[in-house]
Amino acid sequence: MKTTSLNQTHRNMNAKMVDFGGWDMPLHYGSQLDEHHKVRSDAGMFDVSHMLAVDIKGKGVRDFLRQLVANNVDKLMQPGKALYTCMLNPRGGVIDDLIIYFLSESWFRIVVNAGTADKDMSWILARRDEIASGLEITPRRDLAMIAVQGPNARAKVWQVIPEAQAATENLKLFQATTFDKYFIARTGYTGEDGFEITLPNSDAAYLWKSLHTAGVGPAGLGARDTLRLEAGMNLYGQDMDETTSPLESGLAWTVDLKSERNFIGKKTLLETHVKYQLIGLLLLDRGVLRSHQKVSLQYNKEGGEGEITSGGFSPTLNASIALARLPLQISAGDEVQVLVRDKTLRARVVKYPFVRNGKSLI
Repeated sequence: MKTTSLNQTHRNMNAKMVDFGGWDMPLHYGSQLDEHHKVRSDAGMFDVSHMLAVDIKGKGVRDFLRQLVANNVDKLMQPGKALYTCMLNPRGGVIDDLIIYFLSESWFRIVVNAGTADKDMSWILARRDEIASGLEITPRRDLAMIAVQGPNARAKVWQVIPEAQAATENLKLFQATTFDKYFIARTGYTGEDGFEITLPNSDAAYLWKSLHTAGVGPAGLGARDTLRLEAGMNLYGQDMDETTSPLESGLAWTVDLKSERNFIGKKTLLETHVKYQLIGLLLLDRGVLRSHQKVSLQYNKEGGEGEITSGGFSPTLNASIALARLPLQISAGDEVQVLVRDKTLRARVVKYPFVRNGKSLI
């Protein structure tokens, strides 16, 4: 099993470790609920070193990315600016969702998901050989990544790395900067403010312990999932995959179909008749919503059934919530029925995100 450079640090903190896509990762450090609330109310940190940073360098890297991903990298003109996008197959299915950072005209960095990293690298290298054979593509397994998230996250980071304040104080959302040994981005996967800090593996344990001393709580995969679900953020392999279109996964905003540029999967998307949408559910009866549960429609609306893609208990709302792929005819305020363990439970259709910056949006 693969391990991050923080593996022993997690074990020293009595983390419950689990297999996550072939990686030995912390599920929680005692109370998943406390970790969730710590991020919403103060500051928590996650080891996200299992994700993979990939540096793409050389002449023509922007042209290469114009064809590789669905969003338009021409939006990236200021060094450090970041872009969320999907990498599609020719059928318009999502190979992975990722973040692209523009560092210079000859250097872009992408960060891909852990479970798809090997597949992504094979795909990118094959497309490189077809489109832009001169590019240098380097997976950076020498780097660790720590996400510090929450309303007090930035202040806690500045307390631990004082020189970071001047470098990052004016960073806007989805911007990054490089200084000393750090690559710091104002991004995250929780619906809270904060930083994702990339640094050498050899320095990760010291930073983690220093943040902990400053009052940043360690948080595991369990809290990460409930936080991202409340924030209405997709999880690859559940809310979208190679068989699903981004246009039916709540990701149409990450697809640029207007520019003349051609990208892999564009032709299929233009020819696709969109029938489904990703939308939120709030359970009205007692129970817990989970992925793959079937959703049936009420009020004699046509269009068949839908299915929950991600579901669970929301600690912030004290209710069960879900993301579900439902026919377009359904809209916020409608009531649907969810089949839960042979019982039919009522749920209300809502717009997501459910929670942002610690506050309920429902």
